[in-house]
Amino acid sequence: MFRGSMVALITPMHDDGSIDEKALQRLVELHIEQGTDAIVAVGTTGESATLDYDEHCYVMRRVVEMAGGRIPVIGGTGANSTWEAIKLTRCAMEGGCDAALLVTPYYNKPTQEGLYQHFKAVADAVAIPQILYNVPSRTACDLLPETVARLAEIPNIVGLKEASGSAERVREILERCGEQIDVYCGEDVKDLEVILAGGKGAISVTANVAPKLMHEMCSAALAGNAEQAERIDARLAALHKNLFVETNPIPVKWAISRLGLAGQGIRLPMTPLSEHHHESVLQAMKLAGVL
Repeated sequence: MFRGSMVALITPMHDDGSIDEKALQRLVELHIEQGTDAIVAVGTTGESATLDYDEHCYVMRRVVEMAGGRIPVIGGTGANSTWEAIKLTRCAMEGGCDAALLVTPYYNKPTQEGLYQHFKAVADAVAIPQILYNVPSRTACDLLPETVARLAEIPNIVGLKEASGSAERVREILERCGEQIDVYCGEDVKDLEVILAGGKGAISVTANVAPKLMHEMCSAALAGNAEQAERIDARLAALHKNLFVETNPIPVKWAISRLGLAGQGIRLPMTPLSEHHHESVLQAMKLAGVL
C-alpha cells in the first residue's frame, strides 16, 4: 500500500517542551520537496510516549492538514492498552490519516494469542488501514512470524514495520504471508538489505536528516538497482549508526537543530544529546553531505 522512504517524523518542540507548529510546518514542507514517500506522525521518534492524548491527536491532525493531500500521512497509534490503541486509531482516522502504525503493547508482555487478539480488536473497531510495528528491543515483546501470518488475514492490516534487526525474520514473514502484507524495515542499518530481500521500504529515522538521499536509496533498491542503492547507502551509513549513539530521538533532534529546522526541545525523561556525542553526529551529517 505504501512504498519507499517513510520518515518517522520528530515532533519539534520549544525549549519548554511545547509543540513548535512553525517548525512542524517547515519539516512537512521539507519532506514533500525532497521526495519523502510518506510521513509517520507521532511514532516513537515523534515522542508518542510523552505526548498526552489530546496532543497526540492534535499533531496527527495538523500534519494531515499541513500535508494537504500531497503526501500520505500515517499516524502512530499504538498503546499497551487495547482500549487506548482503539481510541487513538479512531482519532487518526477521523483526523484524515491514510493509515495507522501500531506498536506491540509494551511493558505488559502479552502472549502471542494476546497480541493477535489486541491487533484484531483494533482492526475490527477502526476501518483505517493498519501497519503493525515490532520492535522488541524497546517493548520487551516480540511479534512472531506465525502471529503476523494470522494477522495478515485481516483485510485492513496491510503492513508490518519490522525492527527486530533480522533480515532472516523478514524473509520468513514474506514466505509465510506472500502478498498479503507489506513489510517495511524499522532499523536504518538494515534498510537496504530488507528492501532487496523483498521489503517495500523503510520507516526511517535517518530520513529526518537526509530525506532526499533516503528517497533515492529506497527507490533504487525497489527498482532492483542494488549497485546504485549501495552507493547511496554508503553515504548514509554513518548517519544510520550515529543517530543512535543515544536513545532515539535524542540524536536526531540535535541533528535537526544543527540544520536550523527546529530547536532542541525534547521532553523528559529524554534529555538533549550529550556534548561528547556532538562531533560523531556532526561528522555523520558531513559524510552524508547534508551540511
